[in-house]
Amino acid sequence: MHILLIEDDLDLGRALQAALKVEGLSSEWLRRAADAPAAVDPAVVDCVLLDLTLPDGSGFDLLARWRASNNPVPIIVITARGAVEDRLRGLDGGADDFVIKPFATAELVSRIRAVLRRSARQTSERWTLGNLTIEPRSHRAARAGEPLDLSPREFQLLLALARDAGTVVPKGVIAQRLEPLGDPVDFASIEVHVSNLRRKIGAQAILTVRGVGYMLASA
Repeated sequence: MHILLIEDDLDLGRALQAALKVEGLSSEWLRRAADAPAAVDPAVVDCVLLDLTLPDGSGFDLLARWRASNNPVPIIVITARGAVEDRLRGLDGGADDFVIKPFATAELVSRIRAVLRRSARQTSERWTLGNLTIEPRSHRAARAGEPLDLSPREFQLLLALARDAGTVVPKGVIAQRLEPLGDPVDFASIEVHVSNLRRKIGAQAILTVRGVGYMLASA
């Protein structure tokens, strides 16, 4: 899973990137409002960590811009501004959580996982989809209680589909989710990985929508 971090503090930014890496989360770090994307691409970014006080602008303005365009990516505000009015403005403005500095990085990572679970419509660290169970944090999956022997790429693919179980995920979105920091995976490789994954979780578990992408059955 990929995190967009917008934070101007050098020490905190480095510490957060290191903590995210340990937890198996990739990240991109930006330090100015001007460098932030006009729209956050949900095909690439799973969650935004947004500082409110940036050297060239306000995080509130970024939050308002993204939510005005109905951008669905979860956003966690991280800030030293702990006044009630600031928290209310952030949450009412569309933030999914509000974390006051200083904070323990372990708590922040836990909050990230919580908003990602809500985004995927799951209630615990163990995701349940029909007879499949997926544990994103420990990179484990099982079918009808039997552990699945998945390659790292197969697990990434399963997670990319599970985030939107029951809906079609376009091939282009899958390609970006598999390589958020590099060149997108080519479609021919995706087809091979889908074929391999089907053999392990059941041919009917992944449906093909010709010319569009794939859908993981939700039940």
